[in-house]
Amino acid sequence: MVKHLHLISGLPRSGSTLLCALLRQNPRYTAAMTSPVAMLCGAMHQKMCDPEFGAFFDAEKRARMLRGVFDSYYADSPSDQVVFDTNRTWTGRLPLLGELYPQSRVICCVRDVAWIIDSIEQMLAKNPLQLSRIFRLQPGASVYARSDVLMNPDNGLIGLAWSNLREAWFGNDAKRLIVVPYEHLSREPGRTMQRLYEALGEPDFTHDFDNVVYDEPDYDALLGMPGMHKVRQKVAHHDRAPCIPPDLYTKVSGANFWLKREMNPRGVVIV
Repeated sequence: MVKHLHLISGLPRSGSTLLCALLRQNPRYTAAMTSPVAMLCGAMHQKMCDPEFGAFFDAEKRARMLRGVFDSYYADSPSDQVVFDTNRTWTGRLPLLGELYPQSRVICCVRDVAWIIDSIEQMLAKNPLQLSRIFRLQPGASVYARSDVLMNPDNGLIGLAWSNLREAWFGNDAKRLIVVPYEHLSREPGRTMQRLYEALGEPDFTHDFDNVVYDEPDYDALLGMPGMHKVRQKVAHHDRAPCIPPDLYTKVSGANFWLKREMNPRGVVIV
């Protein structure tokens, strides 16, 4: 049974896999890249509320069934483990999470959108013989067309996560959020992890930032993006010039609302 739960969400290509790799060094923690738990909960929730079966479930039974998804998926983890489940849609489900796990926090990894698009374009350039499921296996599209697909607010890899994050940031449950900027984690991992532990109310742990290991080759191969979730052994920030066109970079860069004090009316914690 999952007794201690936190969620990892936010924007893609913003350090969530690196964060999971670091958290896994702590023997008290269970963490990994994107899991199917959010999608399973969504499908079950829909069935429990539809006209055909809705009459069989009251609020208490619905909550018990949804918590059962977490319990079943993480049944192999000891009951005293702190579970970190990762999915970018969790920011769109804060009221539900508050009902199921009142003490849970949602850790949101964030990064300038221009650099997220740039990171994805770099991955595509490294795998020219692959077609990515992110772009529905379509060949020949331009970087401008691909960025439009990525930024679609309904189903885009970035756009949907961006919309969910903004809803959570400005919503009534924003106190549940802990925001981890990619630059903080990559440049100052020790300080960032210490502040994260403090925000979670967890005891300190000494991480090894020179020996971080994580990879999901089978999942990445299925996406058509080999190496997408492979973490470098040493945590470090690598300065480089962007590979996307400058007009596109200018168009999408600078919308980092988490950096603007006047845009943080709920006092969201940023580590």
